[in-house]
Amino acid sequence: RQGYIISYECCPGYEKVPGEKGCPAALPLSNIYETLGVVGSATTQLYSDRSNLRPEIEGPGTFTIFAPSNEAWASLSAETLDSLVSNVNIELLNALRYHMVNKRVLTDDLKHGTTLNSMYQNLPIQIHHYPNGIVTVNCARLLKADHHATNGVVHVIDKVISTTTNSIQHIVETEESLETLRAAVAASDLNSLLESEGQYTLLAPTNEAFEKIPREMLNRILGDPEALRDLLNHHILKSAMCAEAIIAGLTMETLEGTTLDVGCSGEELTLNGRPIIANKDILATNGVVHFVNELLIPDSAKTLFELAQESEVSESMNLFRQAGLSSHLTGSERVTLLAPVNEVFKDKRPTVDSNMRNLLLNHIVKDQLSSKYLYHGQKLQTLGDKELRVFVYRNNLCIENACIAAHDKRGRFGTLFSVDKMLTPPTGSVMDVLKADHRFSTLVAAIQSAGLMENLNRPGTFTVFAPTNEAFQAMPQGELNKLMGNAKELASILKFHMADEILVSGAVSALVRLKSMQGDKLEVSMKNHVIHVNKEPVAESDIMATNGVIHAVSSVLQPQASRPQERGDEPADPALEIFKQASALSKVKGKNTPVYSRLLAKMKENSGGF
Repeated sequence: RQGYIISYECCPGYEKVPGEKGCPAALPLSNIYETLGVVGSATTQLYSDRSNLRPEIEGPGTFTIFAPSNEAWASLSAETLDSLVSNVNIELLNALRYHMVNKRVLTDDLKHGTTLNSMYQNLPIQIHHYPNGIVTVNCARLLKADHHATNGVVHVIDKVISTTTNSIQHIVETEESLETLRAAVAASDLNSLLESEGQYTLLAPTNEAFEKIPREMLNRILGDPEALRDLLNHHILKSAMCAEAIIAGLTMETLEGTTLDVGCSGEELTLNGRPIIANKDILATNGVVHFVNELLIPDSAKTLFELAQESEVSESMNLFRQAGLSSHLTGSERVTLLAPVNEVFKDKRPTVDSNMRNLLLNHIVKDQLSSKYLYHGQKLQTLGDKELRVFVYRNNLCIENACIAAHDKRGRFGTLFSVDKMLTPPTGSVMDVLKADHRFSTLVAAIQSAGLMENLNRPGTFTVFAPTNEAFQAMPQGELNKLMGNAKELASILKFHMADEILVSGAVSALVRLKSMQGDKLEVSMKNHVIHVNKEPVAESDIMATNGVIHAVSSVLQPQASRPQERGDEPADPALEIFKQASALSKVKGKNTPVYSRLLAKMKENSGGF
């Protein structure tokens, strides 16, 4: 970084006093003409002398002058300056009087959206006072404000301002470089808005901006009145924003209801990350126009395909294209696309065969949806004629096993949902799925002998942590035989592996406690992208069934009570033991001793007194 030198100077109208801090001595006020010299607007002072304005601003009266800085005059084009200054003609006097108001106006009086009548034919000067404290006068920024003079106030501004007599519509109609925009505005009936009273900002795309987008896309938008209106409204802001007020970090709301993000890149302002403002601050009677050399296309004018190109789902778009499904994503069919994010394919891209094509068809839902209206238990129909279920969890919104990974993008006919995995539509009931998978043959036999089969075939919302054959084989042989021979005990253990609600992996952030059908809670947690149940890793998650979801586990889970006491960190509930003993006691000793007194004695024993 370069070094900076900070130098201090006295504010105009004050001076230093030897030996004292700052500039404590106030100078007597002088008239506006002299004050112009003090505040660094010597060129305005010189021109007021040349144009015979000087006697007026030295004389009696009360004036406010918005005095262009020396740099502002120097930055005018030679021909503009020449036409003003060459013959000491009336032009220069008129120009200066347009910078004046015949009363004292201080910054506090410069309210946003007000107009002041200038001393040139009472023509209006537009004031904007933005929330960031910047004040502009016809889009020229106030540099040094509120310098008092005996006969008024001087404000220094950074541009020479000129009169505005044209509406935004008139500017669009007369500018050569806005020819395409002119045709688009006419086709979408926006003329009346751009002529109307009010304060707007038009980010006017130049002919060059329209030429940059693919011809096919442009023709599609121009031929679709709704998309065209959205496109144009996306270039109009609800209030007049001079370039001075458009600062990095700002979000501006468009007439279409969407937002544009303002940033900066070096010296240049950016819109949605691109430095595209070509010509700024063309003032109109009803607002301000900035020329932009790129088209700002809102999502609402794009096809699904165009939306997806700018998202993290380009890999899945290639799959849809290869599967010959592009027509569903570019036409006017109302659909919602569930597109897995690129991350899903980082290890390998699936081959597109007829099975994959059918699966991809089930990623396209009939109807254009919005995730904020989806509800738990809702059924969605796909183009592959499958029914998908919506699950709403505290931290996620999932459709079957795939959960929504980013905000929806809503296009002209389709909405894009980015999802975190390939969707697997259910292929049958929980029992159908278990029977069809050889890994679960022992479990299927166990479910049959425990009499739970009918239950898992009926409609419902089951989560089953399904032990694989290996899980059963890992149990000690004697224990397994004993379990298989006791239907009641077996049913209890199996029910400990089931819950009566659907929990897909996307629903688990840190820890979820799930009530099992046996009554005890299951602790389901997520570590390093792997689901664990009661601290055991799940071998395969999210095997979807029409009435639930199956997660394969490699060990048989044991409920608290039937777990052998390996360590003494989970003692049996002493109160429960006391009650068991108390009821045994009461049977033995007859009914003459009240149970509770024996109970109290027992509790004292157990706890070493209260």
